[in-house]
Amino acid sequence: MGLTSLFFEVENKNVFILGTGEVATRRAHRFLDKGANVILAGNSIDDELTKKGAILTPLKDLDEMVKWSDIVITASGDEKLCEYIASISQGKLINRADKPERGNIIAPTTFLIDDIEISIYTNGQSPLMARELRKKIQSIITEEDILEIKLQDHARKILKEKVDDQKVRREYLESILNNDKIRNCLKENKLDEAKRLAESIINSDLS
Repeated sequence: MGLTSLFFEVENKNVFILGTGEVATRRAHRFLDKGANVILAGNSIDDELTKKGAILTPLKDLDEMVKWSDIVITASGDEKLCEYIASISQGKLINRADKPERGNIIAPTTFLIDDIEISIYTNGQSPLMARELRKKIQSIITEEDILEIKLQDHARKILKEKVDDQKVRREYLESILNNDKIRNCLKENKLDEAKRLAESIINSDLS
């Protein structure tokens, strides 16, 4: 498989999920949280999914649901049904939770730290290790790192308005990243003060 990682806009996209078990429920929450329209086919769905806008459809509507969908997910223990859905999903984006290697999109282990989203994929070798790596990453990312990202975002927006050369913008950002006074501000959770210092570095050279 020639897979590569990317982030895909799913707001208002139609997502059909075959199955209502644990994996199907996790997938449904994931897409609902990003603004997708989600319909599941199976026995029942929990109240939380319903509150988020998920719809349960009977299995007799499968062909119609595949036509409606932009993304198809097979997450059922019924192998024959999964294979049937896959067979009528030609040309669709399909995530085979039952047999990942037969789909054309993968849903990796994904988690948020503040508003930073991180995904881990072990190429199907070990979902368990993906979870273990998630724990390790979560343990080493600090509040200071999150504040630094917010500061860099603030500085980038200013620099894009003032500096055309991307290489020069990067040099400014590296200077801000490595500035001891700014770093101390972030350690003390003083983001606004760090922003003022970053602005002074930019403005002192460009004024």
